[in-house]
Amino acid sequence: MNASASATTSSEPTGTPPFSAFEWMVALRYLMPHRKGGVASLIAVLSFLSFLIGVAALIIVMSVMNGFRVELQSKILGFNGHIVVSPYETPLTDYDAVTSRIAKVPGVTLAVPFVEGQVLVSSPFSASGALVRGMKLEDLKRLPGLANNIKDGTLDNFDQGQGVVIGARLASSLGLQIGDGITLISPKGDQTAFGTTPRMKVYPVVATFEVGMSDIDSGFVIMPLQESQAYFNRDGDATAIEVYIENPDHVQSESEAIKAGAGRPVSIVDWRQRNSAFFTALQVERNVMFMILLILVIMAALGVVSSMVMLVQSKQTDIAIMRTMGATRGAMLRIFFITGMAIGLLGTIFGLLLGLLVCRYIENIQEFISWLSNTQLFASEIYFLSRLPAKTDPTEVTVVVVTTLILCFLATLYPAWRAAKLDPVEALRGG
Repeated sequence: MNASASATTSSEPTGTPPFSAFEWMVALRYLMPHRKGGVASLIAVLSFLSFLIGVAALIIVMSVMNGFRVELQSKILGFNGHIVVSPYETPLTDYDAVTSRIAKVPGVTLAVPFVEGQVLVSSPFSASGALVRGMKLEDLKRLPGLANNIKDGTLDNFDQGQGVVIGARLASSLGLQIGDGITLISPKGDQTAFGTTPRMKVYPVVATFEVGMSDIDSGFVIMPLQESQAYFNRDGDATAIEVYIENPDHVQSESEAIKAGAGRPVSIVDWRQRNSAFFTALQVERNVMFMILLILVIMAALGVVSSMVMLVQSKQTDIAIMRTMGATRGAMLRIFFITGMAIGLLGTIFGLLLGLLVCRYIENIQEFISWLSNTQLFASEIYFLSRLPAKTDPTEVTVVVVTTLILCFLATLYPAWRAAKLDPVEALRGG
């Protein structure tokens, strides 16, 4: 009896090896357009396009949002300090000594005392509000976000004269060039019998800068530290001290060391606290856009389910014939699994290439569309930056690709299982 059972078992077909050439041939054949399954083929093409567009859109949007965050952070932290140390209880008249002590704290790369105040700036052509910042020339030259972005003029003899450095956009809006005079009006002037009178003074423009961030380029005036102290009646003290550290992400741990190293009562505010609302809004918008665009990929996965179910329905006779010729249930499952995954895989690959290509040339595309439509798509006054940034993060791209492939994998399971469970006898009788 054992010999008979063994003979029976050996005579039964064992089927092809998993993912054999036969299975790939049939699966790829089913990917080709066919007359009977015209609707299924159309849905498969639409699913492929949906995967392509969804993956490309996800990569482009995530890259642009990441580019915004990186560019804005670099611009903001290149011009403003990572930590601002302000006086507490008494004015900061000992700013030189405090700056020297803070500069010796491990991790600190630069400490800059400054005087700051709001003014109204005007020229014969226009007027606007601006923020005046008084700084020493030696500190000004050590700020890469400013010293490396001088557009016109020079910083030579900045401390010895009474000239000012202004943003290029501010100079353009006021119609000023190097050597022209800019009028600064401060509400905190001299005390008289009739009250406080505004202080008005004309300064020559010795240089202009352009850091690439519109609110800085259009709203800042830099003047020598001593002159700003005299202009704002600071009596030899400073508004605060800006501190630059090696790693901006370690501001929390560095803040405690800087506070202890100051040697006097101070209050500390880091760049995250000063810009928390701005960067939080960027992060929320980024997450929302990811979820919205992910819906497009989910719809593509549902399209794969529909096309594969219709394909299985139209190929019932083929499945029955292959089963009667010795093909196993596993072979049927793998054939339709390969077919469904091929749609998602091809859509993902082409979407990845399209997304990376658009990110690479996004500024050229933006300029072309602006020229074609005769409109300004990316207004720097609204978006703060002078150019459209896009920074592709390999980790984010990997997450998008893996998520898409997982959705496609899940979408192919039910149609492939249905093909494997099909009864050949019923299929031939129904066909």
